[in-house]
Amino acid sequence: MLSRREALAITAGFTWSLPGFAFADDQDPTRVFTGDTKPTDTRLGAHKTLNDYFPFVVPKSKEVWEARRGQLREQILVANGLWPLPEKTPLNAVIHGSIDKGDYTIEKVYFASTPGHYVCGNLYRPVRPKETQPFPGVLFAHGHWKNGRFEVATDGQAAASLKSGGEPDQDRAKFFMQALPATLAKLGFVVFQYDMVGYADSTAIKHREGFTDAAAELRLQSFMGLQTWNSLRALDFLAGLPDVDPKRLGMTGASGGGTQTFITAAIDDRLASAFPAVMVSTGMQGGCVCENCSLLRVGTGNVEIAGMFAPKPQAMSAANDWTKEMMTKGYPELQQLYELYGAKDKVAVKAWLEYGHQYNVHAREMMYTWFWQYLTKNKPVSVKEQPFKPVDPLDLSVFDAKHPRPEDELNAPKLRVAMAKSSDEQLAALTPKDAAGLKEFKRVVGSALRVMVNSELPADIAVRSGPVKDKADGVSVHRAVLGRKDEKDAVPCVGVFGPKFTGDKVVVWLHPKGKASLFENGKLAAAVKPLIEAGYAIAAPDLLGIGENAFPKAFGVDKGFAGYTFGYNRSLLANRVHDALTLIAFGKSFHSAKSVHLVGWGEFGPVAILAKTLAGDAVVKTAADLNQFHFDAIKDTADPMMLPGAVKYGGLGAFLALCVPGEVLAHNHKGTETGKLSRAAYESAGAIDKLTRASEKLDDAKVVEWLAK
Repeated sequence: MLSRREALAITAGFTWSLPGFAFADDQDPTRVFTGDTKPTDTRLGAHKTLNDYFPFVVPKSKEVWEARRGQLREQILVANGLWPLPEKTPLNAVIHGSIDKGDYTIEKVYFASTPGHYVCGNLYRPVRPKETQPFPGVLFAHGHWKNGRFEVATDGQAAASLKSGGEPDQDRAKFFMQALPATLAKLGFVVFQYDMVGYADSTAIKHREGFTDAAAELRLQSFMGLQTWNSLRALDFLAGLPDVDPKRLGMTGASGGGTQTFITAAIDDRLASAFPAVMVSTGMQGGCVCENCSLLRVGTGNVEIAGMFAPKPQAMSAANDWTKEMMTKGYPELQQLYELYGAKDKVAVKAWLEYGHQYNVHAREMMYTWFWQYLTKNKPVSVKEQPFKPVDPLDLSVFDAKHPRPEDELNAPKLRVAMAKSSDEQLAALTPKDAAGLKEFKRVVGSALRVMVNSELPADIAVRSGPVKDKADGVSVHRAVLGRKDEKDAVPCVGVFGPKFTGDKVVVWLHPKGKASLFENGKLAAAVKPLIEAGYAIAAPDLLGIGENAFPKAFGVDKGFAGYTFGYNRSLLANRVHDALTLIAFGKSFHSAKSVHLVGWGEFGPVAILAKTLAGDAVVKTAADLNQFHFDAIKDTADPMMLPGAVKYGGLGAFLALCVPGEVLAHNHKGTETGKLSRAAYESAGAIDKLTRASEKLDDAKVVEWLAK
């Protein structure tokens, strides 16, 4: 928060002398930037992309990290559309077509991860005496090789692998995708190698298609979320096998399979060890839609996400690709993180820079050795991969004449309808009926909103420039540029107050015209005067994208897939809520103001509601014009009101419910869209008298009267 010196300087009219902040009498009383000064908010520039730099700063203590890890887990689950987890319906697994390879077998598997959507793969099992069971289990997620688990390298590719020393013989050079599970099976592991969506037998939905429109964003339905759910259900399948020890489970995969590995490891505690190959780095974070989804990496990156597995044993390989700097950028930080637990020896990275992007025999042998040490009960040894005889990929296919594709298999549109129905039923079940139900509703939906906005009420405010004192129409005018100490935001704002202001009553004023709305032709706006007369100070910002913080060009969203934008950056609406929270904290700094009220005019009414939910009791009264808006109406991912996940979690009605027990005036709302949940929440809290709803748009005077009384 502001220091007492800063707060006193503002309210006492102390002027800070700063270049570019000299004001002429005829100037707009709300302008902050003058002369050669320009807006400095970095959000006005280019968005962060998957190809930027993602360093990991290790927390100073295990306690700080544990809190951070809890938030990150929620972020990953929300981003993947898995908060709360969907119902785990029966897998109804079909296992058939055993292929005898002497010391191991290969079987064909398919099961329903959710009704109508099937995961396919091959199950590799050791042939060992029963007394040696149960075996450790390994989940193997392949990456973006063209044919997935059916992959066979071309003769040219195989020759290059042999020549470079990446593979030791022709069979492994051509059938490296089979070499890995076959070797693990021979070592005594049960391995389930499963398809990514759109690969091998899992072709009901084409890879990269079906989840890129606005409706999908609003419900957090994504290709990555579907694959992540498949990984969790594949782990259910593997852990439930009678010959698998559910306490000794590992997971590995390269490239996109590496992404699935460290994401699954971050959110499922059943994994005991992990080996994500050639993926984790401070560089490129994953180029496919199946590795990206909105909200996932806002404020974080793959190294930190991989670190969530600490202190469990985790190793990874790097190569001459985006992971090539991992030994100096990423690995040292992971070692420091593991050291917080006294487990520095349980994380390992090795780079083979003589090879390109691959999971060749050298990396595989590192993985075998790692899993042998941490998943078996044997003495650690250095494992060498032995030659093997591959199977014709056609013989690995799950479906045949006796096992045709399931008749209830769904394409993407039909699956999305089913997913939406299930999600809506989960939300409906959360409708509060009593205090305990309200607590659970706030835990689930409140946590989701925190992730969707990726912000909270800040403890510290940075005064970038100002404050500078001026006078206009008989009131004191103070101009400043505010931000967060840990960010590079810069929000221009103006505070006005009259002689009756005593320092304890503040209104944060959110308006589509920003701080310019405080005045009309150099005079106080009519709606402002009653608040000034009532002794309030009014703080009005130019939220991101308006006034002096307008974009030099439009806020761009990737037209092919919005997850490439919102997976690394807040949406425009979320940024505006973030700025509103900055102003609320600023308002609280006025002599530790006893009352901070919030008002949202026009299209900024929903911003006020969202900010109130995240500010909690820091805001006493909130007045919001809901502007006849509802999130379901958004059809374009570039819409300024886009908030990924808003429809999934109940829209404005749910967010209004999260304002409980604060005093709220919500007007100009559409039909009953905001009614059921908000009314239920306030009734559950015994605070129904604190919620005032009006379907018609109230005039400014009535809104101000409600705020001031």
